[in-house]
Amino acid sequence: MTPLNIRNVRIFRLAIPMRLRFDHAAAVREVADPIVLQISAAAPYAHYVGYGETLARTYVTGESAGSVVQDIADLFVPRLASFAPRSFAEALECIEALPTQFSGRIVTAARAAVELALLDLAGKVFRRRPADVAGWMGLTGFGAPGCLSTARYSGIVVGRTRRRLTALLHLQRWYGLRDFKLKVAIEGWEQRLEWAYSVLRGSIDRGQVSLRVDANSGWTLSEAEDALPLLEGNGVSAIEQPLSDHDDAHLPDLAVQTKCDLIADESLITLNDAQRLIDGGGVRVFNIRLAKNGGLLPALRIARLALSAGVNVQLGCLVGETSILSAAAVGFLETCPAVRFVEGAFGKLLLREDVVRRPIRFGRRGRIAPRPDFGLGIEVDSHAVERLAVERGRSIPL
Repeated sequence: MTPLNIRNVRIFRLAIPMRLRFDHAAAVREVADPIVLQISAAAPYAHYVGYGETLARTYVTGESAGSVVQDIADLFVPRLASFAPRSFAEALECIEALPTQFSGRIVTAARAAVELALLDLAGKVFRRRPADVAGWMGLTGFGAPGCLSTARYSGIVVGRTRRRLTALLHLQRWYGLRDFKLKVAIEGWEQRLEWAYSVLRGSIDRGQVSLRVDANSGWTLSEAEDALPLLEGNGVSAIEQPLSDHDDAHLPDLAVQTKCDLIADESLITLNDAQRLIDGGGVRVFNIRLAKNGGLLPALRIARLALSAGVNVQLGCLVGETSILSAAAVGFLETCPAVRFVEGAFGKLLLREDVVRRPIRFGRRGRIAPRPDFGLGIEVDSHAVERLAVERGRSIPL
């Protein structure tokens, strides 16, 4: 078979207005800022184009939007010059070799965009889907149909007034959502928690609904300990990243003081982090995010390690993801055998515009459908990508 070579790479930094404002301990967001990567194949596959996406969060991986663009251009694109697989397995070998660190720096956000674009492109050319990676990776128990039929996307607790928060929660409950998440360690979180519990209390008591919180590394150990009575008294079942990643050693101490399960997020970037957290104890859930953890393949390896150690998996997202990352997340769900919580896929409920012709959004009860096509299973609107870019996309011929 003729090898799949790459003809051109384009990098776009987007700015997409959001319908809701998101406040948490590390940032305030009203505009989504995804980075979209377009990889075009050379002849005889010149009609194939692959798309990847990432979001940079300095407080998570240390990467900025600028550094991601630079790393894609300087670190990853030169590696793509030798990308010439004749099969999907050969493509996966090249993708697996993409680095997660460079000169001591984490580059997982940049890697995620490159990996997903290559998976999309190679999947289209070789007529394969994301779940097909499980066999090649040797992940026993992983692969289609995964947990897609049982996975349920979560709702969010937002609203600056009691009336607004209550109305949005009732709307999400009417839609059938059963898991909810509230940002804490920010001004006014205590009152919003009490408002949310007043709406959800009956369903929580009957075991029909769960409420978890996310501190985004915003507390010291003593502050987290002080918050426990209020959290437990208002129906919270899990606490995401209560402490800074520099305080991971205190997680076992915090865990024994609460009935809430502790979720690792900012502390969990690489496979080594996953093993360290398992060895340290105290964490019951790993929040895996494709853009944070370097793409689908590293995310699946972390999930395999977690489930083997009895640690639950949450498939998280970064605020402002488009349907490109949402499609990749569906691929994760079609491959991973179990998830406890799932986030994202709000589509145009959150973003005022999307870059995919048929945006991906969860349906009633938080269910989502499999992607029917090869690659990531999406049709990206290239004109929308260019229109939403904050500057002309950087083009790199190979």
